[in-house]
Amino acid sequence: MTGHGQRRTQAERDAITVEIGYALLSAALAAALVLGAVAGPALLFELPAAVEVLLVRGGWVVAAVLFVVRTVAVLVRFRRAAQPSQPGRTSPDS
Repeated sequence: MTGHGQRRTQAERDAITVEIGYALLSAALAAALVLGAVAGPALLFELPAAVEVLLVRGGWVVAAVLFVVRTVAVLVRFRRAAQPSQPGRTSPDS
């Protein structure tokens, strides 16, 4: 249900599903790229053990934080865009 007690249409539910999928997929891709960039040198080069551990663990932490931030940012942006500026009216460019 929406905030006004109305049920969502199938198109609205589909749009929400697609946006959630996009948020999760783009967040996973961004996190994987950051993990590779931060932890990659530890896997490719012979580094001291402490540096390797620091890079790998730091990469996982940064990747996890980025995943959450990206997911939330995409979903918040979608929620704001989904709200009509004047309820009951269409936008001038529709």
